Amino acid sequence: MTDTVTKTNLLGLTQPKMEAFFEEIGEKRFRAGQVMKWIHHFGVADFDEMTNLGKALREKLKARAEIRGPEIVSEDISRDGTRKWVVRVASGSCVETVYIPQNGRGTLCVSSQAGCALDCSFCSTGKQGFNSDLTVAEIIGQVWVANKSFGTVPAKVDRAITNVVMMGMGEPLLNFDNVVDAMTLMMDDLGYGISKRKVTLSTSGVVPMIDKLASVTDVALALSLHAPNDQLRNELVPINRKYPLDMLLASCNRYIAGLGEKRYLTIEYTLLKDVNDQPEHAEQLIELLRQTPCKINLIPFNPFPHSGYERPSNNAIRRFQDMLHRAGYNVTVRTTRGEDIDAACGQLVGQVADRTRRSERYIAVRQLATDGTAGIVPPVSSRQV
Repeated sequence: MTDTVTKTNLLGLTQPKMEAFFEEIGEKRFRAGQVMKWIHHFGVADFDEMTNLGKALREKLKARAEIRGPEIVSEDISRDGTRKWVVRVASGSCVETVYIPQNGRGTLCVSSQAGCALDCSFCSTGKQGFNSDLTVAEIIGQVWVANKSFGTVPAKVDRAITNVVMMGMGEPLLNFDNVVDAMTLMMDDLGYGISKRKVTLSTSGVVPMIDKLASVTDVALALSLHAPNDQLRNELVPINRKYPLDMLLASCNRYIAGLGEKRYLTIEYTLLKDVNDQPEHAEQLIELLRQTPCKINLIPFNPFPHSGYERPSNNAIRRFQDMLHRAGYNVTVRTTRGEDIDAACGQLVGQVADRTRRSERYIAVRQLATDGTAGIVPPVSSRQV
């Protein structure tokens, strides 16, 4: 009977964990830095290419370890330069990663889960249900794949990726440990050397994890708010029923205050025609955020089939923006990018083997709305967030 050794995927190891791995195999800790540079600075996955490692060590690594990124299923490039990768992860599901070049920046939008456990009513990702958390290697692997595609060597010189936002598929704070390790690699000089101000985690409002996040990192924080009062937010972002606005904003304010320097919260607010885009909503938002150091990013809704929502008119968007400006807020309207390749905000869908059966129910409801027929719709599990 042949013994099999489970190989350690070095792509997903932070510096302390890489050092521990080398100690475990009887090697010096400094080897960790050498190998991390080969992986993250130069995109090397073949140990034989690591020329500053002796042959004996390279053979040992080949027997005990691997460098394996997610499988690239497809890459699409939009007319505006936006790129979207679909990558397959170990669960068999596919997730999406989007690169957005704009005004001298290159922002990579990274996924943290296959699907999403939350069911925000205006987001196509949530409608396909949830399959799995991504591993550290699968999260940082999206940065690795994108960086290699630009032929940027080394990664920190003239790099195409200047910013990373955890705003892709999934709720990052529900995959806490893996997301924190991946962000650590993004910021590590042995990784991608991205500034803590240019790595942003976006959450729909998992309050206990926001407080926990403050104890382990100081990355930028963004809040997917989308409504100025609890009644409306309960409908649009169901997790609000568990963590209402007063509790949520108090947690965000604690996070920002704990950074010890002049930092702010980014508020993401998707504008939905006749739902949350009226003058009274702007007035409520002005009052809600009065005590929160923030900038506001307005996101005109990007349609997807059978969503039930529409994009507001340009006049309604400008009116909403102007009201916030006059109240003293720093407000931007996000330009829709990559819409022709379904890479715009709220449009990421991937291919998720749904364990929650939410996608099955959603398809049944769509069928009923279209032709008046549908199969039996399974009940919603009380365990879903």
